Amino acid sequence: MNAIYDELRAALFSIWHRRWLVLAISWAVCLLGWLAVAFIPNTYESKTRIFVQLDDVLAQQIGIGAGTRQKDIERVRQTITSATNLEKVIRATRIGQDIVSPSQMEVAVQSLAKQIKIVSQQDNLFEISAQSGRSDLSDAENARLAQDIVQKMLDIFREENLAGDRGEMHETIQFLDQQLEARQKQLEAAEQRRLAFEAQHPELIGGAASIAQKLESSRSEMRSIDADLAAAQSALAAITGQLSSTPPTLIVPGVGGGPRGTLAQAEADLAGMKARGLTDNHPDVVSLKQQIASLRKQVAAGDGAGGTPNPAYTSLISIRTERQANVQALQARKAALQAEISAMIANQTMEPGVAAEAQRISRDYDVLRDQYDKLLKDREELRLRGQVETENSSIRFEIIDPPTTPRIPSAPNRPLLLFGVLIVGIGAGVGAGFAVGHLRSTFATANKLEDALDLPVLGTVSFTFTDARRLIEAKRFKQFLGGAAGLGCLFIVLLVVEFVQRGSVV
Repeated sequence: MNAIYDELRAALFSIWHRRWLVLAISWAVCLLGWLAVAFIPNTYESKTRIFVQLDDVLAQQIGIGAGTRQKDIERVRQTITSATNLEKVIRATRIGQDIVSPSQMEVAVQSLAKQIKIVSQQDNLFEISAQSGRSDLSDAENARLAQDIVQKMLDIFREENLAGDRGEMHETIQFLDQQLEARQKQLEAAEQRRLAFEAQHPELIGGAASIAQKLESSRSEMRSIDADLAAAQSALAAITGQLSSTPPTLIVPGVGGGPRGTLAQAEADLAGMKARGLTDNHPDVVSLKQQIASLRKQVAAGDGAGGTPNPAYTSLISIRTERQANVQALQARKAALQAEISAMIANQTMEPGVAAEAQRISRDYDVLRDQYDKLLKDREELRLRGQVETENSSIRFEIIDPPTTPRIPSAPNRPLLLFGVLIVGIGAGVGAGFAVGHLRSTFATANKLEDALDLPVLGTVSFTFTDARRLIEAKRFKQFLGGAAGLGCLFIVLLVVEFVQRGSVV
């Protein structure tokens, strides 16, 4: 701790011993720094805020929602600082007065792009700001130029939003009309080719893919019919076995009738069915006719004379007849499906080229049809959207804050720079005094001398002044204080001048 204290005392003594050098260097650095700060031109910034409303019920009904409108605003926000729009701003303000060549315009556009900012503060709120800090203009002229730039950007923003892209929409609809006309001709030609091919090869309608699909469907139906036919045949065999074990008549003492009575009753039932309007093809009529034919054979043979007809036997005969008809129908359907499958397999095997041609024609027609339908739908949507945007624009443009007239420069922060130069100047003077003290072979304290020589120091002689010398040193000290105070006063004067100049900007 004592070593640090000694080093600090030595440093302060060295700096104070060379205080005039410190003051001179501080003055030189401060004057040069303040002169450089004085040559930095003031930059003035003008701002404005605008509100863009995106809500519209009709626009949302046809698909122009807030998301689409937000994309439109983002597109305008990004393109508003394009080279074309910036060139408009340059030509409309005094920036373009001295521009006579394309290269100068390009440089001016690049410089202006760095000075303009468009910030989205909220979903519908935007802030446009512009800066101007030209050294050839006064502060008032720079402030006015910044305001003019922002005003021109507002005009461009209003034009880009409210004018919209009606011309672009019209050109897009015209392009879609041309494409639709070309697709319509191609679709008509493809349809004629398909009709001609189908007329020549009706069995290959739909191409090989359609034939394969039909074949798979027929095979699936065949498997289903086979299962149904097996079940029907099993049911028919069961009812036939049950019928063989059932007697056709029952012997009941004291009861007459026999097959003749059953035949009469069956003929009466048949007459009743025809009276109700049932045709000969009706399943009940067919079953009853078969029963009547069987009873007539029994009556003719004299079978069952003296007995009573068995109702169970009669019912089983009806069920067997119905199941026989079901088996015959399934067998007929199976034969028809087998013929269709054989024909389709023969077509695939014998004419593969024709099947491939049918598939290609069908595929081309389907592709052209899908393209035509999609283009037609897109055109109608664009036409409706264009009408809504033209006649009922959903964008409401409102200026929240008009372009401000800057009173205070946004850059540089001159008071802070002046104070920074003062600190740097004092630091440079103190550093120079400390460095010179270390370069010279002197010792500020007895401890430093003892450490350097590694010998004990017996004592030191204090520096004494005569009366005349004291008067001279007091005078020099006052002069030093005056020089230091002058540096501080000059700093204060520069601050006052800076604030006065700020207040004079109109």
